[in-house]
Formats: sequence, C-alpha cells, structure tokens
Amino acid sequence: MDIRRHFGLEKYTADTIPYWKTETVEAMDAFRYKPGHENQGAGECVSLSTLYAAALYILCGISLDDIFLVATPLHSQNFVDVNEGILTNNRRLVTKTMWFNGTELSTKARRALENEQVTIVAHHTGWVHTVYPEASIDHAAYTRMQAKLRAFLKTPVTSEILFNFLRQSPERQKCFQIEHTIHGKRRWLPAERAYAFEDSCSFKVSDSTRSKLLAEMEEDDFFAEPMPNRIPLNKFDEFFKQGQIDLNKEEDRQRLAREVDCYHANACEIIKELHAFCQLEPRWPDAHKPRQFSRNPELGLKPGMTREEIIATLESIRDTHPVADLAFHAYRDLSRVDPRPYLKAAIERSPVCIAESRPMDVPMAVACLREMANESIYDSTRVAQPDEVWNARRGDGLEKAVTLAAIIHERHPEEVFTIQAAGDTATLSFADKEYSFPTHKNLNLTLHWPLD
Repeated sequence: MDIRRHFGLEKYTADTIPYWKTETVEAMDAFRYKPGHENQGAGECVSLSTLYAAALYILCGISLDDIFLVATPLHSQNFVDVNEGILTNNRRLVTKTMWFNGTELSTKARRALENEQVTIVAHHTGWVHTVYPEASIDHAAYTRMQAKLRAFLKTPVTSEILFNFLRQSPERQKCFQIEHTIHGKRRWLPAERAYAFEDSCSFKVSDSTRSKLLAEMEEDDFFAEPMPNRIPLNKFDEFFKQGQIDLNKEEDRQRLAREVDCYHANACEIIKELHAFCQLEPRWPDAHKPRQFSRNPELGLKPGMTREEIIATLESIRDTHPVADLAFHAYRDLSRVDPRPYLKAAIERSPVCIAESRPMDVPMAVACLREMANESIYDSTRVAQPDEVWNARRGDGLEKAVTLAAIIHERHPEEVFTIQAAGDTATLSFADKEYSFPTHKNLNLTLHWPLD
C-alpha cells in the first residue's frame, strides 16, 4: 500500500512533509459551524490522539505514566499500557484481539505502523524524536513501552489467526475452499464467497460461528465437487491442534508451507505475508542512532486532580519546567503568556483565511469578518487563531482584528502594523487605516509587527 498516495502526499518524496495543525478541543468542536459538517465536530488524528490521552487521564483515571503518543509522519495514535494494551485510532479503541482480526477497521489501524517509521514517542516525562539526538523521555518508561507494544503487535499463529489473515488478504482467499455438509451431502465453497458473506451477518469464517454462517448461505453458492487447485480451510482446524507453529523457526515455516502450497501463489509468499501479519516490529525513532536521554522534571499530575488543581500545579512549575510553560501557550490564554508567539503563529501560519479571502478586496474581507458572529469559540481571555475564526465563521473582535491582519499582511508584507485591545474595542492599524471591532476579552494589550 502506498500510504503517501492514500493521503494525497505522493509529491513529497523525502522524509519531510507539510505539518497539519493540531486543533484544540474547542476548534474541533467548532467544526460543527463549518458548511458541510452537518452540525458535527471534526479533527485530525494528532488532535484526536491528544484528546484521547486527556480523556483517558481525566475521565478514566488512567495514570499519565501509562499513556504514550506514537506518531508517524502520517498518523498519530496512543498506546495505553493497561492489560494487554490498547491502541487508539481516530474514533476507535483497538485491542490486541481487534488488531489481529483482519477486518477493515483493524487494517486501517495497522497501516501507519506497518508502512511508516515512528517519528516521535511522547510521554508525560518527555519525548524521543527521530530528528533530535537528545531525548527527554524517561528511559525506563520508553523501554517499558517498547516491550509492551512489541508484545501487543505479536501473536502466535493459530487456525483463527490464519483465517483472520485471509480476511484482510482477498487476493489469497482464491487459494482456499471450505467444506460444508448440506443435508448429509459434502459441498465445497470458494473461500472468498464466505468472507464476502460476513458483511451480511454476525457470524465469522474464523471462529466457532463458521457453521452458522455457512448455513445461512444459499445452497447454489456451493459446488458438488472439490474445486481443483484449492486448499480446504477446514484441515487447518486439526493441523494447528498437532502442535504450535513458530514462524520464526525455519522448520515450522516449512511445515506450514507444505499445507498452504497453492496453484495461485507461492507458499513462501503466503508464509511471509502471514508472518508480517502476526509479528510487527515498529521502526523506532532511535533505531539507527542511540539517543542521549535526559529526563525532564516531574509534572506532578496525578489521576483524580480537578481542572483547577491541574492548572495550579502547572502554573507553579512554569519557571523550571519548559513543558509546563509551553502548555499555557498552547492554552492561548493571553492574560497568562507573552502574546507575541501567538501573533507570530497567526501571521505566518494561517493559510485557510488567506486562501479563501484572496478573491476579496480588503473592504470585502472586512465586511465578511463583520458579518460573522461576534463570539469566540474560546472562553475568558483565551483567543482563536485566524483559521479557526474563518472555519467557524465566528470570533471575538480581537480575533477578527488579528485575522484581518493576517489577510492584509500576506498582500503587503513590507507594511508595519499595530493591533491594540483596550476596553471593549480591538483595533488594527495598517497602512494609515484603522479597522475596529467590538471585543469582550477584557484584554489590554498592544502588539506591533514586526515583533518587538
């Protein structure tokens, strides 16, 4: 599978691809205002994985010590170290059993780790990244996670696992047939027909409900004689009872290969694909070069803490813990942080509002912003980025002033400008013109571009 082509990124052939912005919970929820979203929120995988981590900690009481974010260039998931382990995958939780069931859902969950290098593993103690020689994650936590994830991604081969493998490999199904007795007579069915029928019932080829699935199928689907050059799947129920197969051993691979020799495919190819299905070794960020591990101080966040306690704890260590300090910038409460990083991001990284306003002249862009609902998607003194304003079609006056600044600056990058919020008015001063909007953020600040 060409996973880059799947995501429309085939033109990026190197290890660097465009960064997809991480949405906050509020921005994800605000997608319900965007035309075509039918009053539903939305979010990219990196945002959903972060939301999962927060929900697992806050709602489920799972320690942050057991939650790891695992990101590849094209996907972000969480590995949760509980029981056998759980992988989050966008809107689904994937257990180890689900990982190996061969369904479309599990195939989608598998594709990032199967096709891409893990670029970052993040944890409450820090991170390890494929680019940087230093790593701040606790080394013991990282090695524990590696061992647990390896165990999650590995299973012994059994008849059920073989049948699950065939479920996700339609091209291999044509090598097999299933024997079934109908009214006392032996009949044979192409395996691909049985797997296709799974979509119309709750029974499976791979487990004890197989006979019920076959009983629901039309008798005309079956053949009166065994089909030539097809292997009967039924024989593997007994084959695996004769002894466990270890696909890491050549002798066992050869023994299984003799049973799956097929006219349509080389047995070694099938065994190789089955081995890959049963055992995946992630391409870790530090696979090619050792890292210098230097752990950050403890954040001190424990399960059961209230929102106020979490904020107070992070506030108390901002001066000594860079992650705690950056958390407030991500929170975008301009009463708690230097607003200049916010403005820099707004002016330099707001492609949506710039692209969609390009057909408009400045007066039309101003009118468009004024027509938007005068309400922020954020509470209190937190502020939205311009693209969030544009996507949600709403914003506080200060946010609209910043959005307008991003739009005009892209057209006149040499011009200086000032944004001032005072009382109930936010004003953009750009090229001897002023654009004012009503604000309810109760912020008093003055921002200059270029930044001071």
